[in-house]
Amino acid sequence: MTTTPSNAAPERRPKLSPVWLIPLGALLIGLWLAFDHWASQGPTVVLKMTDAEGIEAGKTSVKTRNVQVGQVEEVALSEDLSHTLVTVRMQQDTARMLNDKTRFWVVKPRIGREGISGLGTVLSGAYIELQPGDGKKEKRRFQVEEKPPITEAGAKGLYLTLNARPGSSVATGDPVTYRNLTVGRVVDTEFLAAEKIIRHRIFIEEPYDVLVTESVRFWNVSGVTLQLDSGGFKVGVQSMETLIGGGITFGVPDQDMPAGAPAKPDSEFELYADEEAARRGLFDQYLEYVMLVQDSVRGLRRGAPVEYRGVRLGTVEQVPWHFTADQPETLTRFAIPVLIRIEPQRILEDEEANLDEWRDRLDRMFDHGLRATLKSGNLLTGALFVDLNFQRNAEPFEQARFEGVQVFPSTTGGLAQLESQVAELMDKINSLPLEQIGNKLDRNLAASESTLKAFAGTAERLQQLLEDPAVAGMPERLNDTLSALEKTLAGLEPGSDAYRQLSGTLQRMEQLLRDAEPLMRTLKEHPNALIFSTDPEPDYEPKAAR
Repeated sequence: MTTTPSNAAPERRPKLSPVWLIPLGALLIGLWLAFDHWASQGPTVVLKMTDAEGIEAGKTSVKTRNVQVGQVEEVALSEDLSHTLVTVRMQQDTARMLNDKTRFWVVKPRIGREGISGLGTVLSGAYIELQPGDGKKEKRRFQVEEKPPITEAGAKGLYLTLNARPGSSVATGDPVTYRNLTVGRVVDTEFLAAEKIIRHRIFIEEPYDVLVTESVRFWNVSGVTLQLDSGGFKVGVQSMETLIGGGITFGVPDQDMPAGAPAKPDSEFELYADEEAARRGLFDQYLEYVMLVQDSVRGLRRGAPVEYRGVRLGTVEQVPWHFTADQPETLTRFAIPVLIRIEPQRILEDEEANLDEWRDRLDRMFDHGLRATLKSGNLLTGALFVDLNFQRNAEPFEQARFEGVQVFPSTTGGLAQLESQVAELMDKINSLPLEQIGNKLDRNLAASESTLKAFAGTAERLQQLLEDPAVAGMPERLNDTLSALEKTLAGLEPGSDAYRQLSGTLQRMEQLLRDAEPLMRTLKEHPNALIFSTDPEPDYEPKAAR
């Protein structure tokens, strides 16, 4: 058994060399740098794009108000190859920008209705613009929009929804105007296939949002509006922007209508095709009737007025209306149905229309001869309108319905009467002996021709006479004669010898006539006074001798 001495020396352990402090310090510094780099980096977001045109990893920047806030790190295709995924490394302190209302789009040169934008990227290349949102929910995956947003982030105003029928030419970015002043934009447009309507999202900027009330109507506008109808020729000129791409305008079509309360955010309105359609939309209380027209409806259009002695009471709604449907036996089976509306609100001032009372009133007016006729409203365009008036000796009217709508009694209008008169006139013209009239006219023309020839010969002889030297010298000889006569008359002036001699001769002649006056009177009373004595001797009576 071996034993260890008690006084043996203890075992010595090796000490840590200071050399190891150098790699340890380097490790700590590396960890600190890695932590600083990691802490200084922002979050990573993934952007979904249709294609990556102009986007390059490590080069394309993400900017907000021209300040870089991130950079593209990777560009890759999705697993189904249907789109592109762009990974972006954001800078520090950018997480507060990324929420469910943040928007991304690519800035590049664009030419559109709003003008030309993004020219600065021609040399620098495209970049991704970030519009910070004010949402409450964080988000790290975003869909990159095809076009820049219409409104700026945080813009104050009023968002509204407009519903239109298919065929509207309004597109995203089109202006919204009020009396030719741009007050907003169309921010979004979508087509609802199930409902068959087009829904437009518009934004009205402050302070113009107070112009939108419950009574306003919205309608499409274009740069130049031409209207040629029964009301005449109208031209409307809008702004240059709407001249190029169109747009939307709004207002209260009827100036007498109250403006109403201010519209609430996200309110829905109907978008009408034009101002006249918007004006018709004000009259939401109406009576529908159908006219069975026996005349031609050429020139009668939807929206034509229905008037009573010049006062508009309604509107033509559709021409024709259910043309192939069976017509009542009591009326002609070959008439053209026209749907009209009687709109009492057009003549009522701030009053609710009692439609039942108006229908009873019209029925009584039918019994007293109220009839509808088509009349010409514009001879230039041939536009027609419906005229309501009482007619004497009107045929009795029996109540009838066509496709569930009451029939409005109608008669042949002035156009049909005019056509019949023209046809009658043409018949009279055809019955005229035109051949005989033509023969007589030929003879008259021949006689007129011979007369003209004779007149031409006379004119020729007159020309020869005027060209004769003797005739040409007549003015000179006549002038000499007038000069001699003037000299002669000058010799008979008072005080001249010839004048005194002529005066003496006239005095002696007057004395001679005065002396011969008794002789003339005697001869007048006794023509035989020159032969017999004016005092005859008395006859002697024979007496016997005593």
